[in-house]
Amino acid sequence: MKRSGSSRSEQRRFLIYCEGACTEDQYFKGLKQELKSLPVTICLGGDHGEPKSLVRAAIKHKERAARSAADRHTPYDEVWCVVDVEAPIAHPSLDEAVKLAREAGISIALSNPCFELWLLLHLRGVSAYQTSASVQAALEKAADCGYTVQRKHLDYMKLRGPDGARYAEARRRAEKLRMKSELGHRTNPWTDVDLLVEVLRQDKVPPR
Repeated sequence: MKRSGSSRSEQRRFLIYCEGACTEDQYFKGLKQELKSLPVTICLGGDHGEPKSLVRAAIKHKERAARSAADRHTPYDEVWCVVDVEAPIAHPSLDEAVKLAREAGISIALSNPCFELWLLLHLRGVSAYQTSASVQAALEKAADCGYTVQRKHLDYMKLRGPDGARYAEARRRAEKLRMKSELGHRTNPWTDVDLLVEVLRQDKVPPR
């Protein structure tokens, strides 16, 4: 008798490059732990706060993956860069970074002014213009995920909440911000990090 093949589909592999050595890294590592069956590699790259160098680092990693033992000699199905627009002064190389990523087939998750906006949306709505400093201060004041401006520590499970309802709220709030915008990521406040998170969640194959 022939052994029946597995009904479990092959999972896609994801590579995520982050600017921040603290908040972004801790968030996506927490998400990776939650989605245990999903192959996700999280890297820090480029010069901190400089989006073009981050995209270049992701491109190099994408190109070497098939030759790299650390990457199991296997290309990644999707490569993402998580980038801050920053405010009050946007990164001068941001437009070049976005163009470079698109040409290389790399997706970008952007936040204006910064990644902490996405975290704050888990806890409350945001509508007024924000600087990076004001978002970080508001997140610390919310005091429900262990974040402080000095440490930039994040307790992912506290942010997520016991039933994951906060993620659903954050996604709804992020979508609402984008619906009001005619200028995309040039609008402040604005984020599409939820698109990356949802791709990961939807791609997760439940263990059998």
